[in-house]
Amino acid sequence: MQRNANTHYPILLVHGLFGFDRIGPFGLFHDVKQALRSAGARVFVPHLSATHSNEARGEQLLAQIKRVLDGTGANKVNLIGHSQGALAARYVAAVAPQSVASVTSVSGPNHGSELADFLRKALEPGRLPEQVAETVVTLFADFLSLLSGNPSLPQNAVAALNALTTEGVGKFNDKYPQGLPKTWGGKGREEVNGVRYYSWSGVLPDNPLDEGSNALNPLHGLMRALSRYFITEAGQNDGLVGRYSSHLGTIIRSDYPLDHLEVISQSTSLRPTTIDPIDLYVHHAERLKKAGL
Repeated sequence: MQRNANTHYPILLVHGLFGFDRIGPFGLFHDVKQALRSAGARVFVPHLSATHSNEARGEQLLAQIKRVLDGTGANKVNLIGHSQGALAARYVAAVAPQSVASVTSVSGPNHGSELADFLRKALEPGRLPEQVAETVVTLFADFLSLLSGNPSLPQNAVAALNALTTEGVGKFNDKYPQGLPKTWGGKGREEVNGVRYYSWSGVLPDNPLDEGSNALNPLHGLMRALSRYFITEAGQNDGLVGRYSSHLGTIIRSDYPLDHLEVISQSTSLRPTTIDPIDLYVHHAERLKKAGL
């Protein structure tokens, strides 16, 4: 059956930390973008710094939204942000709500990441390990930007790390609280200043033995290894972001059996699953269309 995801406003897919639009034949959101376009949606992928603060990336996103609005004739956009991309989207919706119809957070660290907290403590400010890590990460981010055709974008690895800690996101939330739950694990307001807020995310399966051939996937193995550094949301995270930390606005679901990378592409998974992560985006676009967005 032909899907209809022809939303009233264009959709922008916003990448997170170390994200990009395309490197050679590989597009980060390729499967999602193609599925949405096949269903009739107008879809764009903005170019943001691979590493930087939420505000800096948000300003980059805002500038590109203006170009999309000029090019399409629309007066608003729907923002779907993965990981740190959700924070950039929230920033734009807070400072320019007249240009945003909706913000959807996909595995967004809306209350910070316990993994970022661990890394921040491990990399003591001003010490050699932090300086070495910053140099290596910045060089890697610059390399990604060069390959993706955006070598001029600024990179700041330490700013990115600080922006993703519980403390860093807490300060961000004090300034831009739109859509946040008032209680831990709750849901936030569905609409603030004319902007609709939604979120969904996943958790790692309880038993690694249930993962079948996906246990051999190095990316999934990395997510499971990183999940060990969670304390508050031990057993309730996707490897990088905790389940309840991801909550924003209307909670579509926060326990899909998907890790942090699987939520953006079916191709990253070797595990048979009844959940098609790409279909989640198409279904959500249909939801936005039904809501007049």
